[in-house]
Amino acid sequence: MKQSVLFYVAAVIGMACFTSYASAQQLPDSLLPPANLQDCIKYALSHQPVVRQSHLDEAITEATIKSKLADWYPQINLDYNIQHYLQIPTSYFNGSPIRAGVENSSTAALSLNQNLFNRDVLLASRTARDVRRQAKQNTASSRIDVVSDVSKAYYDVLLTKRQIAVLEEDIIRLERSRKDAYNQYQAGVVDKTDYKRANISLNNAKGQRKTAEELLDGKYAYLRQLMGYPETGELKLVDDTLQMESEVSLDTTTTVNYENRIEFQLLQTQQRLLEAELRYNKWSFLPTVSAFANYNAAYLNNEFSKLYKDNLPNSYFGLKVSVPIFQGSKRIQNIRAAELQLKRTEWDFETLKSQINTEYTQAMATYKSNFYNYTLQRENMQEAREVYELINLQYREGVKTFLEVITAETDLRTAQLNYFNALYQVLSSKIDLQRSLGTLTTSL
Repeated sequence: MKQSVLFYVAAVIGMACFTSYASAQQLPDSLLPPANLQDCIKYALSHQPVVRQSHLDEAITEATIKSKLADWYPQINLDYNIQHYLQIPTSYFNGSPIRAGVENSSTAALSLNQNLFNRDVLLASRTARDVRRQAKQNTASSRIDVVSDVSKAYYDVLLTKRQIAVLEEDIIRLERSRKDAYNQYQAGVVDKTDYKRANISLNNAKGQRKTAEELLDGKYAYLRQLMGYPETGELKLVDDTLQMESEVSLDTTTTVNYENRIEFQLLQTQQRLLEAELRYNKWSFLPTVSAFANYNAAYLNNEFSKLYKDNLPNSYFGLKVSVPIFQGSKRIQNIRAAELQLKRTEWDFETLKSQINTEYTQAMATYKSNFYNYTLQRENMQEAREVYELINLQYREGVKTFLEVITAETDLRTAQLNYFNALYQVLSSKIDLQRSLGTLTTSL
């Protein structure tokens, strides 16, 4: 009996462990809480669909390049056929029709072709490095977008959480003030005006908190989307205001360097590919040269059962040169079009440089403005707290009125919310400035 009980208990424990293990295997690949900004970016760079697609595009590009370069290798083909004449072909010999041939025939042809000069294959080999570089640069561009978007969404979530915390602190103060005002009203010290004012301010703060809480869910969902994070996975973020404050500074003496921008690098790669396209069109005047060798096994017999009894082979090798002579000026026009396209790229560089300069100037101006506002709002928040604490103390000593306390509380809440808004704005504008400088790092 005891053995049966022990066996049953062991079986239950085993099933429970197996179920827990299976459940663990089905859990989504989520972050270990709590996660800081670097954790979120690292996760996004590994899971974001756009980045994954970019890596797949690189793999597709690599396979395409290898497919093109495969034409440099010997091309070996085997052709086989078997046929039966219902009517043997007729030919004339000495003015008389004579049927010549056999009813059954079969051939097996083995051919080898080696390209010695082919402009299509030469273009593929000359541009392989630039094509690979272009694919990697497209991936880098996607990674930069992800880093920028995730960083802003991360800061936006933390800002909203800080706003909720500020409102909760204000609600606690207002509830205490309302209670004090109500007790004084019940004691007949003051009329009900102070109590009503406190209640109005309290309701306003609760309404703001509810709005922020609802917005927070939407901002979390947006951050999950940018990270490629499971919808049902728990996402906890490190809420460190001191860390955020330490990240607001940026050297504003840095000047823009065009070559740091991924868009400029992509355009340089495109220019090299267009130069290769121009050479490709010029090569159209050159011959195509290839070497070949063929072996043909021929089987002929009127009786099908004896078709493969005798083999009458033939073989040969040679050199093939194909020279284009006249194509109605097609090659000349293709060269002209390639030259114009290359010249057009020079203006693309000018346009891009102008755009980069504009983005840099605007981003720098926005960052400086937001940084200045951030320092002012931080000072305002500190002073508003001091004013509130002083007025609240004076009110309890009977020097200040309750209306002044409510006003000081409102000013403190406004100053705190403005400070965190300014903090988010300066961090967001810093990201835009780093992006305009081409210094937004994606290597984690």
